[in-house]
Amino acid sequence: MKNEVLVRSGVLASASASDGRTRDRVAQLLLERGAATAAELGAELGLGSAAIRKHLDAMLADGVVETREVRNRGPRGRGRPAKAFALTPAAREDLNPHHYDGIATAALRWIAHRSGPEAVSEFAAAQVAALEERCRQAMCEAGDDPIKRAEALAEALTAEGYAASATTIASGGQLCQHSCPVAHVAAEFPQLCDAETAVISRLIGTHVQRLATIAHGDGVCTTHIPSPTRLTAPMVRTDT
Repeated sequence: MKNEVLVRSGVLASASASDGRTRDRVAQLLLERGAATAAELGAELGLGSAAIRKHLDAMLADGVVETREVRNRGPRGRGRPAKAFALTPAAREDLNPHHYDGIATAALRWIAHRSGPEAVSEFAAAQVAALEERCRQAMCEAGDDPIKRAEALAEALTAEGYAASATTIASGGQLCQHSCPVAHVAAEFPQLCDAETAVISRLIGTHVQRLATIAHGDGVCTTHIPSPTRLTAPMVRTDT
């Protein structure tokens, strides 16, 4: 009987450890992607619908994930709208702890109170100057094409802890940052995001547009890079 209990305890411990590892992988995927449906997560992890639902239900109960309604761009079909899962702010904090957010926010409040918002902007620009130089050195062989430079910048930012990726889309490219070291501070002081966007523009060598930021509650910081052909396309005259 004693041996049977020990064996049973070992099996339960092994199952619990396996569940923990799977949920860690789910959390990491959501950190990288921002949000994903159960089907997308299951396909990525090689899990069936029942298995991935079990893990997601447990993570919902633990306050690790929350649900969001998937935006459907096409005609709405029958049935309930699909749900996407995203990390809760507390879970994101646990995965990327920012122990100095409080003192950083207090320092910027002091600067803004003493010297105005322009001083905060100057401080933000100074803070990202070293990051810009490191990324510029890492991109020295990227060439002149903005999309290729975005891919090189994504690698450089990933090395800096931003978990970045670059993809090509119909209108050009997108640079996505799945982690932001200053998200909580930037929520109050958008000058930090503005300074970072200016750095991205200078490094890529073209105007860029920030579409979403983690600081404003989005799952991913997304920056649009216009296609080089769109930038150089000749104007079509309409006065003939």
